[in-house]
Amino acid sequence: MGQAAKVLQLFRTLHRTRQQVFKNDPRALEARIKINEEFKSNKSETSPKKIEELMKIGSDVELLLRTSVIQGIHTDHNTLKLVPRKDLLLENVPYCDTPTQKL
Repeated sequence: MGQAAKVLQLFRTLHRTRQQVFKNDPRALEARIKINEEFKSNKSETSPKKIEELMKIGSDVELLLRTSVIQGIHTDHNTLKLVPRKDLLLENVPYCDTPTQKL
């Protein structure tokens, strides 16, 4: 896959992740503007090293959004209702009071 195709794929992935993470939050969905601005400002970049660095940053941002952001809805004056996505709900490892023996 060519470098231009990888950049386009990252652009699309960031927008899809934005739509999933900020679902039903019009103000947060405006992150689309920031994504578009960042890609436009680096559109004329020709250095493969710099492009790889920017791609790494974009991939890290997408991963962070997908795995770390939880929406909260104000229900009362001092209360938030958290709305986790299914991909955030990981299998929980049960707590164990007794430490395991090291061999």
